[in-house]
Amino acid sequence: MATSLDLIALDGPSGAGKSSAAKRVAEALGWAYLDTGAMFRATALAILRAGASLEDEAALGRVLATLNLEQVGTSIYLNGEDVSDAIRTPEITKFVTPVSQDPRVRKVLLEQQRAIGAKGGFVVDGRDIGTVVFPGAGLKIYLTASVEARAERRFLEQQAKGMTMTLAEVAADIARRDHADSTRAEAPLRRAEDAVELDSSGLTLAEVVARIVELWRSRKT
Repeated sequence: MATSLDLIALDGPSGAGKSSAAKRVAEALGWAYLDTGAMFRATALAILRAGASLEDEAALGRVLATLNLEQVGTSIYLNGEDVSDAIRTPEITKFVTPVSQDPRVRKVLLEQQRAIGAKGGFVVDGRDIGTVVFPGAGLKIYLTASVEARAERRFLEQQAKGMTMTLAEVAADIARRDHADSTRAEAPLRRAEDAVELDSSGLTLAEVVARIVELWRSRKT
């Protein structure tokens, strides 16, 4: 992996605002945004739709062998179908953690992600972008926030979409995902040693974006 790749890696726990910040930073720099989290969610959807499971080696292998993920703008396509809304349901949210932990899934998606990102000019967010996927990223950000702040943001997002989870349920789900992501055997969530930690609890999205853009430009001057 080449060092100092023209790529910004945003890692951090669920609900910290990584995807929103990454999209805005990409716009500000005139770059492209690669949503690896959506790729895992789309893979989870493909597995469920096929009636497969992580325990069924043969069925999972068939799903992964025919998996075709694309991103157009901010929309994610699964085998030619826009599944941007379908991958944001509570069912997918619960299933995506074990899917993202599975080494067979990670191997397939890692190859796709690296092939795309190697060209540079991308902002990428996820759980292990700076530690595993792109260790040579020119700037690594570990974006975090308190559980309370993250739960409130996610709760408001889900309300706007007509979902019925309570704030307490959202907070419990975030805490569960934090534990699963940080203790998983395969590429656990952690801050890269050379990452800049940014707590977004008391910041607006615009302030987070401005800080990341400033950090990138200061490293290139």
